Amino acid sequence: MVGDEADNSWYKPLSEYIGNQQTSMEYSHRYHAYPTQEVAERLDHHLDVHRQLYNHVRWDYENSSEDDKPSEYDQNNKLPEWKRKWPVFGGLHSKAAQATVARFHHNLTVLRELKENGYNVGQLKWQSPTDYRSVTYNQSGFDLDEKRGHDKYAYVRFSKIGWVKIRYSRPIPDHATINEVTVKKETTGEWFVSFALETDDADLPEKPDVDSLNASNSVGIDLGILNYIHTSDGKTVDWLNLEDDYERLRREQRRLSRKDHGSCNYERQRQKVAKVKRRIRRKVLDYQHKLTTWLVTEYDAVFVEDLDVKGMLQSDGNARNKQDAAWRQFVHLLDYKGDLYGTHVVQVEPAGTTKECARCGVETAKPIWVRDHSCPSCGFETDRDANAAMNILQRGFAKLGLGWPEDTPVETVATTDTTQFESVSARHVIETGSLPS
Repeated sequence: MVGDEADNSWYKPLSEYIGNQQTSMEYSHRYHAYPTQEVAERLDHHLDVHRQLYNHVRWDYENSSEDDKPSEYDQNNKLPEWKRKWPVFGGLHSKAAQATVARFHHNLTVLRELKENGYNVGQLKWQSPTDYRSVTYNQSGFDLDEKRGHDKYAYVRFSKIGWVKIRYSRPIPDHATINEVTVKKETTGEWFVSFALETDDADLPEKPDVDSLNASNSVGIDLGILNYIHTSDGKTVDWLNLEDDYERLRREQRRLSRKDHGSCNYERQRQKVAKVKRRIRRKVLDYQHKLTTWLVTEYDAVFVEDLDVKGMLQSDGNARNKQDAAWRQFVHLLDYKGDLYGTHVVQVEPAGTTKECARCGVETAKPIWVRDHSCPSCGFETDRDANAAMNILQRGFAKLGLGWPEDTPVETVATTDTTQFESVSARHVIETGSLPS
């Protein structure tokens, strides 16, 4: 399914930012916003007008002949005419209107690429008021006043809307350039403002020289089943316990199902459900932020599997836990923070990491319930996920052209009959924001 609105719009798709820029890195900061009632009403009005513009762009495209479909440039040139014909569009800032046109064509490109890759997708859908929840100001039409606020608050001015107070929890770096600003209304009714930033590579920390990497300052990460991650140097990190949150979600959803759709009671209960879902998303994201920050500050190189998350979720068993893990998001965060903190982050081929022996390379088939690795060729025994993590470490070194890592942990790894693995609880990650070295 292709949606026109991403739920996790606190940042742009990191795949657009990592690896495609040679001289700069793009990322974003997201802040909670507190508009006054008057400004919130204007924001709601502009959201609805931008939604109408998006639907009109879609209508204009769909009703053009197949051999003469308008491009983004063509439809931007039509904006002045549309503003004259429908005065409601005249109240929009020109750059924000162009960003709405660009959004449609970006979604169209994504849809086309999915079809080319064999996905069974339909057409871009008409946007209802509940679907379209954000407006982007590109290059101009906004101002940031960091001095106007007090106690970690600042203000953002949106052209033709007004000033919006934000919780300025982390200042925008002096060396960063603001490319665009997006204001979004969540399904909970809360407002957020996101700044898309660009930083020159010269302002980022330098990554360690590849030749200096070894097994002591590098780590392989296996994204596991019994544990959230298992590292090649013998650490395991527990899963988040979200069972209470899911029980509350089931309870609130049952209450929602008993309300009359469209009634005031239904809307109030819908917001309660949305808040529980938001709490779960935030817990997972907070957990991943703290865990990935620890990894990129603890090690000079982090190697992780390039997982087919879509295929994993379609497979039988443990599907919800796999979704809770948000592994693709976890890898995106590692990539992003690797550049931000000066750490090598390398994705490796995941196929066979569990089957191959980390010591001799002989493959041994293991059903999912077999949690130990015991090589029939060389006799090497260890935890199944520890073996996979060491294989990932070795593949990472091979991908960097370094061959077998020096001081490989295979020689000193704990066997299955020992208790030398260092287990770290998820609560510890949440409460402290870091893991012990």
